[in-house]
Amino acid sequence: MKTFGMIRPRPASRSAPGLLGLLTALVVLLPWEPASAQGKLDARYEVTLAGIPVGRGAWVVDISDDAYSASASGATTGLMNTFAGGSGTGGSQGRVVNGALLPQVYSASTTSSKKSESIRMSLAGGNVKEFAIEPEPPVDPDRIVVTDLHKRGVLDPMTGSLLRVPGTADPVSPEACRTGGAIFDGRMRYELKLDYKRMDHVRAEKGYSGPVVVCAVYFTPIAGYIPDRAAIKWLATQRNIEAWFAPIAGTRILVPFRMMIPTPLGTGVLEATQFVTQATPPRVAKTQ
Repeated sequence: MKTFGMIRPRPASRSAPGLLGLLTALVVLLPWEPASAQGKLDARYEVTLAGIPVGRGAWVVDISDDAYSASASGATTGLMNTFAGGSGTGGSQGRVVNGALLPQVYSASTTSSKKSESIRMSLAGGNVKEFAIEPEPPVDPDRIVVTDLHKRGVLDPMTGSLLRVPGTADPVSPEACRTGGAIFDGRMRYELKLDYKRMDHVRAEKGYSGPVVVCAVYFTPIAGYIPDRAAIKWLATQRNIEAWFAPIAGTRILVPFRMMIPTPLGTGVLEATQFVTQATPPRVAKTQ
């Protein structure tokens, strides 16, 4: 097995698993604010393209007083599975220090009928220490190289999906959308920016029913991509990408309940069918 090293990134697959990964990754970075609580989320999602079911996924988040973890899995379904079957998993773990979420380890893997790929990354203080892609991708002279500077002050996509809302007021509010930041996924470095659009209400088949804040999401590629790629150009010019954020009980953290992105084949939507969340009591130190 290869050790972590400096490897040139490459863009995500254009298969259905790539769409699922894109929808889950196109969320804003959290500001470095105290979490100050503990909670859990167990969610299930369905992905549709132009109204046709193409995939399903699961997302589990666990936030304690001194650590957090998030893991996701997904696979194509239905007719899409016939043409471009695939599956993927991802996860991130880190520490909670003075309430701030500090990622330490990120991993992701995808498998299709044509290939399998895994990404591993370690971080410290918002900076990428080491990362590797297996199998190592070929060097493409047209790709914008990811430099050491691009790997500073970033979050992994999974940690970046946890939107922290500062203050003491209701976190499901327009204030949640007034943020943005940098993400590195092991291949590409990009910027995401949010703007407030509106408030709405959702009801999962199981679990959460209540208000959500809807944010516009704007994507700007920075490095690790080929500028002439049509998919990158398409995403960078979109102004109708939306993310609907719902709260994890017991915390000031919001996560995507629904995401919507226009594609040349129709609108892609990721939406929770199950969104079970609960607050967990803080641990009490044992005494002799």
